[in-house]
Amino acid sequence: MKLNIIWFCSLAVMLAAAACNKKLDLDPDGRLTSLDQVFSDYNRTRGYLNSCYGYCPGPYMDRASYTDEAEDADDITSGSKYSFWYAGSISAATYGGYSEDGQPWAPLFQGVEKCNTFLQYIKTATAIVTDEEKAGWVAQAHALRALYYLQLIKRYGGVPIFKTPLGISHDFSKDSKAKFGDVVTFILSDCDSALSAPDTRLGFHWAIYDNQFGIMSRAVAYAIKSEAVTYAASPLWTDGTFSWADATKINADALYQCLTNDYHLFNVTPDPSTAQNPYALYFITSSNDQRAVDKETIYQAGAQMQVWKYAGMPTTPDMIKAGPCPTQDIVDAYEMANGEAPITGYSDNAHLQPIINPLSGYDPANPYAGRDPRFYASIYYNGAVRYLNNPGGQTVQSYIGGADGISNSDRTHTRTGYYQRKFNNSQSGTNNNADGAVRLFRLAEIYLNFAESAYQSDGPDAPITVNGATMSARDAVNAVRERAGMPDFPIGMSAADFETKYRNERRVELAFEEHRFFDVRRWKILGQTDKFVTGMNITQNNTGTTYSRFQFPVRGSSTDKFLMYPIDQGEAAKIMQLSGKNWQNPGW
Repeated sequence: MKLNIIWFCSLAVMLAAAACNKKLDLDPDGRLTSLDQVFSDYNRTRGYLNSCYGYCPGPYMDRASYTDEAEDADDITSGSKYSFWYAGSISAATYGGYSEDGQPWAPLFQGVEKCNTFLQYIKTATAIVTDEEKAGWVAQAHALRALYYLQLIKRYGGVPIFKTPLGISHDFSKDSKAKFGDVVTFILSDCDSALSAPDTRLGFHWAIYDNQFGIMSRAVAYAIKSEAVTYAASPLWTDGTFSWADATKINADALYQCLTNDYHLFNVTPDPSTAQNPYALYFITSSNDQRAVDKETIYQAGAQMQVWKYAGMPTTPDMIKAGPCPTQDIVDAYEMANGEAPITGYSDNAHLQPIINPLSGYDPANPYAGRDPRFYASIYYNGAVRYLNNPGGQTVQSYIGGADGISNSDRTHTRTGYYQRKFNNSQSGTNNNADGAVRLFRLAEIYLNFAESAYQSDGPDAPITVNGATMSARDAVNAVRERAGMPDFPIGMSAADFETKYRNERRVELAFEEHRFFDVRRWKILGQTDKFVTGMNITQNNTGTTYSRFQFPVRGSSTDKFLMYPIDQGEAAKIMQLSGKNWQNPGW
């Protein structure tokens, strides 16, 4: 049985040009009659490549509310997507209405189809294009296809691999889902194909030239390889195709290539009136600078956000909601500045009775003092200075009855006792939108990916040598911590202790950047992390300030079926009708 899917090659989509290249030159009547006609003209061919972009879901701060990082202020709004998510009242048919990025199954496959079409037609294109530029265009299409497949498998697991355009006569009844490892093999092959193109201005390069913000580059291809193979070796996805040793080899090469091509962790010392430390400054610094200052960002993808407006505080003029409110759980994750964990666990299942590490110096009566510098860059807490350019001025008043205190009926107030600070330029507001954006790939992730695979394959301290450069898992984590101003991991940790500390490091370094959502799933710990979250009631009076933890209701979104996105029910039904196979993911 055959299915005619015209939307895969929709002319409207085909002609949608991205802003980073020239617009298409159309015939006087504005119509094109065939793809051969498109690929007979330089500008139209280039424009078709532009139209292959734009199908990757952009990361956004709201994803944090779907994790143990945040409880969204809109959970009190009847019918909000968060109230349904927390209740677990979602089916395969309704998932797209409540998920952070909807149901990206069809858009991502549209992107794959666009890339496949480009790669097929560019082979016989009659447009006059130099071999060097043609190779660069082909490389971009390969890298984009790899990116789209990575986004698919992170969400859905194994998916069908399409290497050529489907066409209107494609027999969908013959399609089958490839296993996760096979898709990753295809992703790696696509990236290697892209990297085989010459590293030149018109080819596939490391540099970002004028008007090229957002295009595929050599660094992106290595970042895709790194994330894909790290996921492939992880507990949820491992199927025997890739071992941790395989992942270490690929991650080591990706890290080496980026470091030797002028990528490094952002380490600009900020003016104290702008940001507290380099980590804080990084997230309010534009990455659209041709890597003049920001040499850490590999691919942004996410748009500039208005944190002050959609994750703001009620005392901010024209704010709309408090958005993702950081939980007490993420606050507990930040170590003390001496590198010791303040809290090593809980003596009760509700996480209301923390086990305090006596070596840390943590004081429950003064819980925000002496913490990891990234804490101050990421979270507004009671007593935090609101505006760095006025250090003696307004502070956050999130105590009960305070101007920024908890509310159970107003979405402009925190639900947890905290507000998000990461990405927020304290000087941003109605007349000055200066907040940052979530990066899809940045160098710190590659450091951490390498650390994860290296400790799994060789142990925390074993040196791994690639192209003459040597680094251990501990070295890689320490590089990330050094930028944050944190002490090194100790030498000689057991693999189990290293894993605990590493996972916490990843949680803190990449907080509110969408990684936590996928990490707890690939590690298969969703039921441990997302079952419930906690907040902090703060009481302030003449005798001092008291802190009392509280728990939110158990989340129904912590069950195993939420490990993967469901395939849209309509799509799953079509596949069943065509092939007799049930492609739906477990539990849906």
